[in-house]
Amino acid sequence: MISNFNIEPLNHKLEDEILLKIDSKTKPVGSLGKLEQLATQIALIQNTTHPKIENPHILVFASDHGIVEEGVSAYPQEVTAQMVLNFLEGGAAINVFARQHSLKLKVIDAGVKPKLPFHPNLIEHKIGEGTRNFLNGPAMTEEQCAFAIQKGSELIKELSDDGCNTIGLGEMGIGNTSSASLIMSVLCELSVEECVGRGAGIDDSGFKRKIEVLKKAKGLYSIDESNPIGVLSTYGGFEIVMMTGAYLAAAEHKMVVLVDGFIATSAFLVAYKMNPKVLGYAIFTHVSDESGHGKMLDYLRSKPLIDLGMRLGEGTGCAVAFPLVKSAVLFLNEMSSFESANVSNKTE
Repeated sequence: MISNFNIEPLNHKLEDEILLKIDSKTKPVGSLGKLEQLATQIALIQNTTHPKIENPHILVFASDHGIVEEGVSAYPQEVTAQMVLNFLEGGAAINVFARQHSLKLKVIDAGVKPKLPFHPNLIEHKIGEGTRNFLNGPAMTEEQCAFAIQKGSELIKELSDDGCNTIGLGEMGIGNTSSASLIMSVLCELSVEECVGRGAGIDDSGFKRKIEVLKKAKGLYSIDESNPIGVLSTYGGFEIVMMTGAYLAAAEHKMVVLVDGFIATSAFLVAYKMNPKVLGYAIFTHVSDESGHGKMLDYLRSKPLIDLGMRLGEGTGCAVAFPLVKSAVLFLNEMSSFESANVSNKTE
């Protein structure tokens, strides 16, 4: 049983006061562009004209996928566990960017197939040893799906209790672009071809096979966009499910929610279908070069902060865009007003 998430809508009554504060800064009105919109959103999320970024974290969720058996990925399944070890040793891109911007990083085993060695930076929440091949039945049971959502929610509550108010979610899981593509296809009511990309770099023959496999898988089940949990349990990975619970809980705890690329946004899409109010708390950090991500953002009527042609995952988009989030908060709080700086404002 999945509990309801009590997500409050943003208090737009405060918006006029926030905009007045922004427009009073020593600059032409609107001249900081998207940073002004970003500052307004963060202030609304925190329900204050003096927002703060406190104890920011990146969570990276990892899991294996049974659909890899069908040859839909350019990399073998063991790469998932190998990359988790790389995260834990500090050698991956997300480690580099998290260190650069003083973001705390946690790695969660949501369902990596092999048993991972103990590491103080690894959080063990393994739901299962990878998902089932969804050509042979749903990827997971409804009970596993509900448990993974709960675990994602619990992680966020712990961070919130520890003073974290800004969270970015990343993922690692060989085969998870296949899961994300089918989630998108069903929930956005688009063809498989419109949603499938090359993932980590599959060749032409592999890409053709990937489309054939996913079209077959979509035809096996009679689920539609009105049943997001059914879609999630049928096609999702444990990391995608856990991220869904984390997004919902982060909005419930009034956190600033940084959304990464294609797979991360597919998890957010499920969260949005479960509770549309989650959208007000989301900052879409970048548009991935993975085919389909831009269409998913269009469906959510959301604009990304940056477009660097990235498609790595791991939460790297969240980390790279994080300085823009800080800049938006800092200018709102620290930039002088015309009055305080004794600068003449624009003449009428």
